[in-house]
Amino acid sequence: MYTSVLNYLHDTTHNFPENIALIDGSVTMNYHELNTRAKEIASSICLRTCARKKPVIVFMEKTAFAVTTFWGILYSGNVYVPLDVEAPVDRINLIIDMIQPELWITDAASLEKSKACKIQPEKILEYQTLLDQPILEDEIQQTIRTMIDTDPAYIICTSGSTGIPKGVVISHRAIIDFTEEASEVMEFSQKEIFANQAPFYFDASVPDLYCTVRNAATLHVIPATMFSFPVKLLEYIRDHKVNAIFWVPSALILVANLRALGLVDISCLKKVMFCGEVMPNKQLNAWRKHLPTAKYVNYYGPSETTYASTYYIVEREFSDSDSLPIGRAAYNTGVLILDDNNQLAKPGDIGELCIRGSSLAHGYYRNPEKTKEVFVQNPLITEYPDTIYRTGDLVRENSYGELEYVCRKDFQIKHLGYRIELGEIENAVSGMANITRNCCLYHDNKKAIVLVYEGKVEKEEILNHLSTKLPKYMIPSILVSLEQLPMNANGKIDRVSLKNQYGI
Repeated sequence: MYTSVLNYLHDTTHNFPENIALIDGSVTMNYHELNTRAKEIASSICLRTCARKKPVIVFMEKTAFAVTTFWGILYSGNVYVPLDVEAPVDRINLIIDMIQPELWITDAASLEKSKACKIQPEKILEYQTLLDQPILEDEIQQTIRTMIDTDPAYIICTSGSTGIPKGVVISHRAIIDFTEEASEVMEFSQKEIFANQAPFYFDASVPDLYCTVRNAATLHVIPATMFSFPVKLLEYIRDHKVNAIFWVPSALILVANLRALGLVDISCLKKVMFCGEVMPNKQLNAWRKHLPTAKYVNYYGPSETTYASTYYIVEREFSDSDSLPIGRAAYNTGVLILDDNNQLAKPGDIGELCIRGSSLAHGYYRNPEKTKEVFVQNPLITEYPDTIYRTGDLVRENSYGELEYVCRKDFQIKHLGYRIELGEIENAVSGMANITRNCCLYHDNKKAIVLVYEGKVEKEEILNHLSTKLPKYMIPSILVSLEQLPMNANGKIDRVSLKNQYGI
């Protein structure tokens, strides 16, 4: 029984030291080299602080060196906190105030910006200075022996409704439970060649980092800039024989929309997994058409439940306008659909998805008030403590017994006396041939449903299409065409930006 993710790196290094762990441009690193670098970094940290279980910020570009830093921080017994080096300094300073890091590790490219942030200069460590240090093997082994699975491993900083970021604290056990099941369900092995898409400050990168090491596989760290050139991206997959990807739907949608799939042979790709937002069937069907033998899996889960709480292996055909299920509960995870009265919703009825089990985060770092709002006592159990996480996502159970995502609870509106899920309208619009992306908003002052979309389609055509799919009270009265919808740092449609732009 593993008690920490460090067991993954230890075992893989012991059994397969020469297997390639990381490839990043001209940098190729085997597991022996990865493990050695991580221990050098850990030793340097231990020489500077005796603290354990404290946050250490990683302010580095997305490279193989950042990955070695994460493992080094874990070996030191501390908790890594990856940040976006492109984020505004004001936002970074809010995170510093919230996290109060023990140390700050950066690379040469980000050193000057680090100095501009509100961090004490003596806490800033440059990556290269941490290498080639004598390894404090006894201290590292003591850390491993005393670590337990509920100890925190990383903190992911997410947006907060108050404007102050929240730090989601994830334990070793939560990572292990996800990694073990994903490895079993997807039948991962040493032959896996993963290609990382998500930035490391986004938890969509978690399966890349841990499924790779657990299975002695290889991870390609693909530069973010390549995702602006879908043909080059697919050529990279082809040339490096990548056979497994965990990507956010936006990346898959971009490739499908620009029709790059028909230009490059990527038959090497056998496992396509996605999570983080709704995957439209129109673009998924394009992928399935070009790669019919690949295995497709739709994962669902907020950061607070360690990447994924449910999953659906795509096994049947869906029309472009169908809703893709999010499936069933993952290993050691319980799911509840609660109605407005905190009772279990009936099959087919919409309710809030609530999650229980070892995948739950410990809560929000140094924010007990916010933690208590969403990590609450299971209302169905009064005899003993049983924590659930209220996701704020509305779902229902379909006729197959699978969960279907409907929309965010705060995307549910009351319009003309009717309760409406904006996601249902978005799904209907997604079925149109020339619409690439869309989102619906509600203008409270004007009492109007607003549809914002990408695509060369006349508004009249959209309204005619929706009149065959939706009742009149659900049809948007304001339609806005954009060349490109704004996206946030995590690759999702930036609804906050749209609301500000249109005064909603």
